[in-house]
Amino acid sequence: MRPNSLRPVLDFRGVNGNRAGEDRFQLLAAIDRTGSIAAAAKVVGISYRGAWDAVNSLNNLFPRPIVIASPGGRQGGSARVTAEGLRALTVHRLLTASIGEIVANLETTISGDPTVSFPAQSLLWSPIMKTSARNTYHGIVTAVHHGAINAEVMLKVAEDVTLTVMITEQSVANLNIAPGVEAYALIKASTPILMSEPDSTKTSARNRICGTVVSVEPGAVNAEVILDIGDGKTLCAIVTDDSAETLEIKPGLRLCALIKASQIILALA
Repeated sequence: MRPNSLRPVLDFRGVNGNRAGEDRFQLLAAIDRTGSIAAAAKVVGISYRGAWDAVNSLNNLFPRPIVIASPGGRQGGSARVTAEGLRALTVHRLLTASIGEIVANLETTISGDPTVSFPAQSLLWSPIMKTSARNTYHGIVTAVHHGAINAEVMLKVAEDVTLTVMITEQSVANLNIAPGVEAYALIKASTPILMSEPDSTKTSARNRICGTVVSVEPGAVNAEVILDIGDGKTLCAIVTDDSAETLEIKPGLRLCALIKASQIILALA
């Protein structure tokens, strides 16, 4: 095996699997250069929708927004990488360079050791779990309400959004959940129930997250709706095409997403 043939690929990711990998940092750098998500998507070779999905995922993953964008269709709109995003880019570049030197030295050592009968890739690579949940939010635990079997965990994910998550008392103990702990909330796109804001006030669901529709992507059966829930965060919800038509969902409409506390998965990094 040729020394220094391995190239490090650095991901920022939590145990939930949501990630900010090299491909997304390339997109982030392209946005910084071009000032446009549409232009950046062309630079890195992905679709406009794929670029928007990546930007929304990045903004939800980090504590503060790293891209501020103004949608303007596939040919318009502007985007700006925030100071937080520029710091993330710098850290990623520095860490990648530093880890590259470590990997090169390690591979050279392994390649020259006759007692090692397996390739360096076997030592340096390990499978990584990924999540199918479209919504992953970083937050801070603000309170834990204990019960006989289950506990309610309050997780602040945005300035005006605090999620109520129900987990077992055993999970609270295993994860050492307490106020001040950083955690992630995972919500599948099929979980939220969308309702008009006036109709959503009377509900048994513990979580009522209201926002403004920024995009609607109709499909053969279902439509994907993206809500701006404030503080640079978005929520993705899947509804049937019939429901989207009944609710007259379109950009600019105010809607609320109803989510049961038991339907949110809590994870720690």
